[in-house]
Formats: sequence, C-alpha cells, structure tokens
Amino acid sequence: MTIGIGGSTAATELEKIENMTLDVKPIQLEEYSARLKKAVTIMKDSNVKVLYVNAGTNLYYFTGTKWNPSERMVGALLYDDGTLDYIVPKFEEGTFKKYMQLNGKINCWEEHESPYALMGELLKGKNILNGNIAIDESAPYFLVDGVVKTNQSYAIVNALSITSACRMQKSANEIAIIQRAKDITMVVQRAAAKILRPGITAAEVTKFINEAHIKAGAVSGSYFCIVLFADDTQYPHGVSVPQDLKENGAVIIDTGCKLEGYISDITRSYSYGTPSEEYKTIWNLERAAQHAAFEAAQIGASCGSVDDAARKTLVEAGLGPDYNLPGLPHRVGHGTGLDIHEYPYLVRGSKIELLEGMVVSNEPMICIPGKFGIRHEDHFYMTENGPKWFTTPMESVENPFGY
Repeated sequence: MTIGIGGSTAATELEKIENMTLDVKPIQLEEYSARLKKAVTIMKDSNVKVLYVNAGTNLYYFTGTKWNPSERMVGALLYDDGTLDYIVPKFEEGTFKKYMQLNGKINCWEEHESPYALMGELLKGKNILNGNIAIDESAPYFLVDGVVKTNQSYAIVNALSITSACRMQKSANEIAIIQRAKDITMVVQRAAAKILRPGITAAEVTKFINEAHIKAGAVSGSYFCIVLFADDTQYPHGVSVPQDLKENGAVIIDTGCKLEGYISDITRSYSYGTPSEEYKTIWNLERAAQHAAFEAAQIGASCGSVDDAARKTLVEAGLGPDYNLPGLPHRVGHGTGLDIHEYPYLVRGSKIELLEGMVVSNEPMICIPGKFGIRHEDHFYMTENGPKWFTTPMESVENPFGY
C-alpha cells in the first residue's frame, strides 16, 4: 500500500478547506463575563479576595484581551465583587485600549516605577489590606517575587485551582471552534500524505502543511509541525537533523493550527509503501490502546484511570510496563484549548474527574527503540453521555485515512 493512491490528489484534498472559517463564531462578550462570574464564585469558595491574571492565555480567556507576556507586568486584578482593574505600562496604554474587550479601569505605571507597588495601592483602594491573593500560575518568577516582596501583608496562593476549574470545561462555542480547527488540520493531514515521495525532506512537508493551513484560513499558518521518517519516528518530539523519506519507511506527522486562539493537534502514523509485519502489529496495538483509553473515558472517571486503561492494553501485549521501552514513555493525553497542553491531563494518579465539556488528546504512543514509533493522536470531548471524537481515528494500517 502506498499512501497517495485513493482517488484524489493533494490539490483536490485542499479544495475542501476553502472558506472553512467563514461561519466560525468568535467568543462573545457575554461569555467572557460568564467566565469571570464563575471565577468569582470559585474565589469566594476558596476564600480568595483577588485573582491576578497575567498577560497570555489566561488574560485572553477571562477578558478577551490578547497580549503576550513579557518582562513587564501586564495583567488584570479580578476582585471578589466581580470588578476588574488592569495594570499596564503607561507607554502601552493606547495600544492596550485597542485590544481590551471587557471594560475595566486601566491603571498605569511608568518605566521607573514599580507595578507591584501599584498593585498594592489598588488593593488598599478596595480596602483589601490582607488575606489571600491568587496569582496566575503562568506568571513568571520575577513577577511573583516582586508581588511577594512588595506586598507582605497578603498570603500569595497559586491560582491554578481557579483558572483550571474554569478553563477545563469548554462551552459549546469553544468546542465548535476547536472542531473547525481540527476539521482543517485533518484535511491538511490527508493532503500532506498525498505529496509524499521517496527523497522528500521533512522541511518540504512542513512547508506544504504551513501553506495549507494558511489557505484554510488559519492566518498564522501551522501552530506547530513535526515531520519524522524512518527510525526518527521513535522520538516523540522530533530530532535535530531529520532524515528524508525512503520507500517503505515509517512516517509520523504531528501538526495543528490556531483558530480564534484555539488549537488543533492531530498526529498520523503510517508506512510509505509496504509496512513490515512488526510495524503492522505495533500499529494495530497502538489503535487498540487508543480505543481502550476512549472506552475508559466516562463521565466521573478519573483521568488517571484512562491512562491506566491504555497502559494495561500494552502490558498485556508484552510491552512496558510503566514507562519502559519498548512501550509508552509518556502520559496518554493532555487537555487542549487556548494552550496546546493544559488541564486536565490523562496521566497516572490524576484524581481529576472527567466532566462534560472537557477536551483531551488520546495519544498512547508506542516507541520501539532503534526501529520506529507509532502515535495515533485524536482528541475527544466529554458529553453528558460520555466521550465523543473530534476526528475519526485511523482506520487500518492498510488504509489509515479511510479512502
């Protein structure tokens, strides 16, 4: 079996992604407001008076403001009465106003001034003189250190329990955006398989995938792209000098794009040409492990139990145990949304229960040292009745894309 034969070409596959983003509905202001209300509820239950949200995906998630984190403090204070204060460098005030979605007072600090002292002044202005302040878990150490040293009357706590509790359960609109991003990347994956030929480089395939994502409406192109051939495929996140494709060689392509800030992430593994019997056996075992994880992912089940289910399948086939090779060297899956890796994680020992709206990857990769690796990665989301795939898992080693 040679990938590329199946009644269509890369060009005809790409015709399917024209205008795929036209009906995508961005997150509305009402949803941002609802997120803040949920955060406030959790804050009150946790005896937290203030939540500091730093620039990056948390600021975007809660306020709709797109701003990259840097060496300067830029963020928002969410108080337990639901009001917002933004903290912004004075010279960025005009730009920040153009990006700001939810109203709140913009409080500025000059370059020679301390934003941490400004934060303290704002707290005192709200008559918050002590108590718990939750700091964004993604905030860099320098920022946390500055807040702690400048505001010593407060107890600084990790905001992860608040932010993750909000972000883990996606809304219907979030799931719809993620679905469309995955639809795009799935068509790109199928098209990429059609351009393969002996001697093609990983760089050529990567360039094609990036351009295809742009054509589909993902204006920034591929969010990431890993292309591996032959024994390079045994390394989950790539190699420094990738080799070119050879006849009958193993292939892994792992890529995704961004749509309204939400990320797709799909991996496809197959053989270009005729796969060896060992490759077929491991390919089918990978499929069995992926489906075991899916079946274990029921409402109320722990994330750790899903990892256990996939790993049990591999151990029964003589691989592992644990993270030993040949076998599965990493967790089974991760949450995905505005970050490519976010809570919850399908990892051993996790007590987090699967709830409606959670979105996770399912990718129990099998690595055979010195030979190849196989990773089927599809994501599913939790409905009230259990898991539902965003993308159809690979069909068979002979016909991986179901042509």
